Amino acid sequence: MSLVENQRGDTSLTVTTLRPSRGWLGVNLGELWRYRELIYFLIWRDVKVRYKQTLLGAAWAILKPFFSMVIFSVIFGTLAKIPTDEVPPPLFYYAGLLPWVFFQDGISKASTSLVTGRNLITKVYFPRLAIPISSVIAGLVDFLLAFIVLIGMMVYYGYRPTTAVWTLPLFMLLALITSLGGGLWLAALNVAYRDIGYVTPFLVQAWLYASPVVYSATLITGDYWQLIYGLNPMAGVVQGFRWAILGVGQPPSGFLIASVAVALSLLISGALYFRRMERTFADVV
Repeated sequence: MSLVENQRGDTSLTVTTLRPSRGWLGVNLGELWRYRELIYFLIWRDVKVRYKQTLLGAAWAILKPFFSMVIFSVIFGTLAKIPTDEVPPPLFYYAGLLPWVFFQDGISKASTSLVTGRNLITKVYFPRLAIPISSVIAGLVDFLLAFIVLIGMMVYYGYRPTTAVWTLPLFMLLALITSLGGGLWLAALNVAYRDIGYVTPFLVQAWLYASPVVYSATLITGDYWQLIYGLNPMAGVVQGFRWAILGVGQPPSGFLIASVAVALSLLISGALYFRRMERTFADVV
């Protein structure tokens, strides 16, 4: 609300009213772009707060996938003797864990982002999509730190990046889309139903074993079963990531199309549902 003075010196009152979007449409990308500085601030805040008051700090970004790699190598590589496509088990598991941990942290943090950011939501207006988006993108910093260890492991085991290494950003983009799409659904649902906070860890754990992290997707044979398996977007991400950097197996073309289609559907439907429920967040959260 502001006073506006015209040419005759008179003043008139101008009122600006903010109304919530209605219906299933209303995802305003232009508004998100105008608030890009806020998104950058939220990303930087998440990065700084993530390891604040920890003894090891950002080293946890490396230790998380590293410890998981050690456990998987002992249980699935040494005891269960699951084939790793002739790749040393530590390198095989670590390469699969990198995109998976990025996805896992992104969807977990995005699902609780609105509840943990309730103080900000109830006080000022900004596009609420900025909160889960920043939670997912902030995980790229951890991924880059852990990726340095993967390069060191490849040097140790004598592996060179393949000519398809340029496709790595595309597979990471697919992981980001999947994480954000699932995170938008869970974030909006978690505001109304706090049970989602308890269900999410079990959902992510089941998703882990449905993805080729501890085994190779080459074990899935037949065009039909590969298509069904590709309905899990992270199957295309993990297998494609290993293929691009280690040359493991064949290109995931058999189920990659299905993975991309499901990931995009998850993102679009999640964004629409998020915007549908956005007008109730400040009252319910």
